[in-house]
Amino acid sequence: MSKNYIRNKKLKLFPDKKENVHQPPGTLIQRITGETAPETKIIVIEYDATSYNEVILDNIDDCTAFKHSKKIKWINVEGIHDTAIVKKIGEIFNIHALSLEDVISPDQRPKFESYDDYDMTFMKMLYEFDSKIYSEQLSIILKDNLVITFQELEGKDAFDPIRQRLKQENLKIRKFGADYLAYSLIDCIVDAYFIILEKIGERLEDLDEELIIKPTPETLQKLYYMKREMIALRKSIWPIRELISSIERSDSNLITKDTQLFFRDVYDHSLRVIETTESYRDLVAGMMDLYMSSMSNKMNEVMKVLTIISTIFIPVTFIAGVYGMNFKFMPELESPYGYAATWAVMLAIMISLLIYFRRKKWL
Repeated sequence: MSKNYIRNKKLKLFPDKKENVHQPPGTLIQRITGETAPETKIIVIEYDATSYNEVILDNIDDCTAFKHSKKIKWINVEGIHDTAIVKKIGEIFNIHALSLEDVISPDQRPKFESYDDYDMTFMKMLYEFDSKIYSEQLSIILKDNLVITFQELEGKDAFDPIRQRLKQENLKIRKFGADYLAYSLIDCIVDAYFIILEKIGERLEDLDEELIIKPTPETLQKLYYMKREMIALRKSIWPIRELISSIERSDSNLITKDTQLFFRDVYDHSLRVIETTESYRDLVAGMMDLYMSSMSNKMNEVMKVLTIISTIFIPVTFIAGVYGMNFKFMPELESPYGYAATWAVMLAIMISLLIYFRRKKWL
């Protein structure tokens, strides 16, 4: 997998230009080809209360063998850039072309859609790479005894805990239906947001300490990047509340009432994630204001010192200017004590001003 491709998936303020503008609805356009295209990997997990089987498919046509199985099936497609594979899965499991078009469009807003025989959920998976936050679209299709997930990248997800639980017998996830598996995947993604926010919180603590001790122009650059990152993060996380609420209020026959109760817990988690995101966003804005105030205070201190120095030397400069005039008849020019007296007056003025500034606590 290309690291450059991963870096291009970092959180963005603005979506990429859609290649299928002015194309007929349902048109599947392959956006990335050649060596830069991530590999497509299809993993099928089939299970029930007493059995578990996991296979990696070499041929997409092998999915047909799982179509009529009564067991719960999780088909995970890692890599959405091979439109032929996405289209074939749509044909095998009767997925509408408009849904498939959304699947291969990685800039979808998180949302929930219910159709006659399947439900679709679009979310953003977040992960850290090279100390930066990156975003990846996840599409979840829920059908009777079947969950199909489409990921942009291979091996970049937060589902390892789900896979481990599926391998163990006598767990709730093995006894419930496909709707519970879909809930578990969504819950796992929301929980992963907390991990990302925790790392962002640590970075903010470091920036706050740097801002208080010794702010530099590099600190402002870091704050600006954090501000953009928090705005983009908010765009990915904020719609989650509406998404979970839509699932809770859905009258879909594929989601049982028992599973809808679990979504209430996810809804509560989503609120906490949103609140934390908003708090961090306000904190970044406050830190930027603090940086500007700190820089302004430093500038004021410099200007105060320069003003004091100028104020001290203005009367001395005036005296030096007066006695620098080339007039023949100046009383002090012939005095043997003229030079010393002039110095004494200038020093007295300077010392008096220093004492005055000291008493005013300007120094």
